[in-house]
Amino acid sequence: MKKTAKKTVAAIATAGALTVGLGMTAGTASAAPNEKGSCVQAGLGTLKDLGLLQQAAKKQIDYSTLADAEAGPIFADLPEGSFLSLGQVVKLHTTNPELFAWC
Repeated sequence: MKKTAKKTVAAIATAGALTVGLGMTAGTASAAPNEKGSCVQAGLGTLKDLGLLQQAAKKQIDYSTLADAEAGPIFADLPEGSFLSLGQVVKLHTTNPELFAWC
């Protein structure tokens, strides 16, 4: 397997593991295709509004600081040091939109 393919598989596996770790299964509450795009756009807009989009692109956001399983805005319990790639977060928007207050 090529190096980039391994990285892609690893990123998806990490996102999947995070989802399972949150007590969800990937695709459980998947949104319709046009809803997925709206959810992703809302998430990117939220990061931009918070001035965090550049940091997100550089994997410099500890998403545990934005997560609270009951109060949101990310409805999950994430361990400290949850520096996810922007791609992983976008993937979660499409597979588990219920995790995000803006979806």
